[in-house]
Amino acid sequence: MVINKTLVLTYIYLLIYIILSSGVILYNKWVLSPKYFNFPLPITLTMIHMGFSGFVAFLLIRVFKVVISLAPVKMTFEIYATCVVPISAFFASSLWFGNTAYLHISVAFIQMLKALMPVATFIMAVICGTDKPRCDVFSNMLLVSVGVVISSYGEIHFNIVGTVYQVTGIFAEALRLVLTQVLLQKKGLTLNPINSLYYIAPCSFVFLAFPWYVLEKPTMEVSQIQFNFWIFFSNALCALALNFSIFLVIGRTGAVTIRVAGVLKDWILIALSTVIFPESTITGLNIIGYAIALCGVVMYNYIKVKDVKASQPIADSLPDRINKEWKMEKKSSDKFNPDVGGGESPRLGAEINDEEAPLITSRLSHIGRTQLGNHAA
Repeated sequence: MVINKTLVLTYIYLLIYIILSSGVILYNKWVLSPKYFNFPLPITLTMIHMGFSGFVAFLLIRVFKVVISLAPVKMTFEIYATCVVPISAFFASSLWFGNTAYLHISVAFIQMLKALMPVATFIMAVICGTDKPRCDVFSNMLLVSVGVVISSYGEIHFNIVGTVYQVTGIFAEALRLVLTQVLLQKKGLTLNPINSLYYIAPCSFVFLAFPWYVLEKPTMEVSQIQFNFWIFFSNALCALALNFSIFLVIGRTGAVTIRVAGVLKDWILIALSTVIFPESTITGLNIIGYAIALCGVVMYNYIKVKDVKASQPIADSLPDRINKEWKMEKKSSDKFNPDVGGGESPRLGAEINDEEAPLITSRLSHIGRTQLGNHAA
């Protein structure tokens, strides 16, 4: 029996992505929750992630001269001001709102609410003119919405504040994805993960500094907040590793595999969260509602993948496509070896969803993907 090493390596990367994505979310919940580590400052946690990621990117690009490039990045002030700044603003917002939700609702319920991501992205895409209203997609979005409503109705510890934070974070992330497609692709700019972190992380840090100064700085001055260097360093390192794992997965697979892996990760995360955090009680209505929403998500993914295949004259088999994309990646890479090495802020620390990060859309668009459903990631 001949073992396809490329395929095996792909599934190893998928496993690493699922472990890191789930781990970052659970780690963030543990750090933020007053019942555990008790660091209820999601903006601060997100800023730690952004600062650490930006610092590492700076070292790799400016100090060690490790530059991975699909194409030379010609960043001008105009591109930075009109593209990077607005994308960073919505990225920071999605992380802030998403991570803040962990203070109010359970990890399991958050994952169920994330089923709304395709709905939010479709709405934003229609508003921004990158997609058109379609009856088949609208029916799927309606099914997802009904499922999420049922799941919310069945939530024992339903909290309106946490739900609003999470849903707002989802729509902010959806707008970021659409803006990335509209703004960066229009400029013909493709950012790899290191360049994405190099440009977007510092800008997101600056945006987060404003709400931090107003909302969390006064709290830190009057209350005794414990700060453990190794806890925050390992947490930020996990978030950074997640970003690189996303890049490795996207470089090895197609849209279908990524979507399936995301669904599998969500179910694993829901199960794990109920074990690690006993207060995360799941009811039968939760499961029924999430299953209904998941059916809508799967149907939506099927429609999108079918649209992509319809635009491709020749359909390659999975191993052939993986080999082709891998050869293209190897050819276009500068000094990056994907076999070596490799963050939501309030939510980034929680998963780029899942920390599921700005690098996702740019690379996905490079291989012909319509959209990721997630940070995340």
